[in-house]
Amino acid sequence: MRSTAEALQAFESTVGRYLDELENLDIEQLHAKPNEEEWSIGQMYMHLIQSAQFMQLRNADQCLAGSGDVLGSTGEKTENGRAAFELGSLPPIRIRVPASPQYTPQQPESKEQLIEGLRGVVERMKRTEIALSQAVEGNKILHPGLGALNATEWFLLVEMHYRHHLLQLERLQNFLENCQ
Repeated sequence: MRSTAEALQAFESTVGRYLDELENLDIEQLHAKPNEEEWSIGQMYMHLIQSAQFMQLRNADQCLAGSGDVLGSTGEKTENGRAAFELGSLPPIRIRVPASPQYTPQQPESKEQLIEGLRGVVERMKRTEIALSQAVEGNKILHPGLGALNATEWFLLVEMHYRHHLLQLERLQNFLENCQ
């Protein structure tokens, strides 16, 4: 498993790429969707920001505090969870979840909303990385697909998740290029 410092550096680099890509897009392009079932680039950015802030880093914080849904050391990773952390990345497959108000991200209101959101995640990652030295390894919270993860694993998952979505970004950029 990579160190949290290496993961933070890789994360900042990936976010830099997302910010660079954002510079070349206007709000119409950010809202454009290949079809009703797929997300726009803007929705994908919203998903990355919200899942980091309200799931992954929230769960890391709860593991650090020993509060909320913490399981203690009884939980284990699933086979997919073990594989992801051994490889240091999520498999390069598309994960499709049926559209729903609970899961489908809203369209962004502006580019600035996305820029501020990404910068906010970077700042929270920096604060969390410092706190991880105090983490109790056995404090874990269940991830729906990967199983029981501790604070460090939730932190590492943020970076893996952002890197995983670069494939979707490429696909959506190709869609935009073909529309012009």
